Amino acid sequence: MTQTSSGPLAPTVAVIGGGQLARMMAEPAAALGIPIRLLAEAPGVSAAQVLPDHTVGDYTDLATLRAVTEGCEVVTFDHEHVPTDHLHALEYSLAVRPGPEALVHAQDKGVMRRRLAELDIPCPRNALVSSVEDVAAFANSSGGWPCVLKTTRGGYDGKGVWFVDGPDDCAAAFESGREILAEERVDFRRELSALVARSPSGQVAVWPIVASTQRNGICHEVIAPAPDLAPALAAEAAQIAMKIAGELGVTGVLAVELFETVDGRVLVNELAMRPHNTGHWTQDGSVTSQFENHLRAVLDLPLGAPDPRARWTVMVNILGGAEHTGRLYDGYPHAMARDPRLRVHLYGKEMRPGRKVGHVNAYGDDLEDCLERARHAAAWFAGDLGEESE
Repeated sequence: MTQTSSGPLAPTVAVIGGGQLARMMAEPAAALGIPIRLLAEAPGVSAAQVLPDHTVGDYTDLATLRAVTEGCEVVTFDHEHVPTDHLHALEYSLAVRPGPEALVHAQDKGVMRRRLAELDIPCPRNALVSSVEDVAAFANSSGGWPCVLKTTRGGYDGKGVWFVDGPDDCAAAFESGREILAEERVDFRRELSALVARSPSGQVAVWPIVASTQRNGICHEVIAPAPDLAPALAAEAAQIAMKIAGELGVTGVLAVELFETVDGRVLVNELAMRPHNTGHWTQDGSVTSQFENHLRAVLDLPLGAPDPRARWTVMVNILGGAEHTGRLYDGYPHAMARDPRLRVHLYGKEMRPGRKVGHVNAYGDDLEDCLERARHAAAWFAGDLGEESE
């Protein structure tokens, strides 16, 4: 094929938000020859370090969004917080993927719960509440205390979530000044995640269902595939994710976080319409990563195979610890020498207690070996291991 055009070699993708998810889109974009233009929220944030075509600005300002996306063919997101009205306005000049009608279900938990109920998707019992009395009435009608209160908008990584044992625990939620959703406290065996990518033409790629472990509201560890998951339940989880993606018209990656209950059911907990922490294992453990398939999907390119490359992959997040000193880079000699097959992904962030600053992936045929390798490496980078652990 002979190139005759003097124009751009490929369509430019605008990405709103400069966190590690945008940073990790940069590698497959470079491999595919796809230019990315970034709107970063501050100088030197994670993605701005690796994407030279970036602007620092406010994603809640429509004029800024218009300027950044001018000349781009599609805009996608590192987070779900761009105002819905702004997304509708951008649709007049380029493709917004996922679109505002889909994205609102990840922005607003109340809207999400209402729509999933209409689709007969299994969820925890829930209700919008505006007072302590409303919470008490909900608890009495849904199995009693304890229950969970969540802000419908703006919560993430455990923020905007309160576990309440009675009326006296509810004040903090209502002092937030946000709309509150009450949900039953689910008796669950573990948390699962179903990850799918969907293109505008309707093609879908589904990765294996994974098990995730949370620590202080933050995803800490992911095992792919989820061990000892009944095939029928895995198939049901995948079908739920595909149904949500299709019915909501999602374009790009959709993560459906699920509870596996002690009585053998799955219930939808949260939705994310972007690459997701529970999909980071795909960078090294699957034929096509979530980041590449997200780019393929928003450009309506054929999706890549989501098949695993190894029997097991374990992802462990590197979280900032209070005792850590020095540079994360200083962890490389030990981690690389101890485990030459280990894959390390650092986000260019300074260490702060509880902050996600990177993750490690270990893959192989033995799950216990993968767990030990990934846990050791993540703890080493975080400064939680001493010299005696070498």
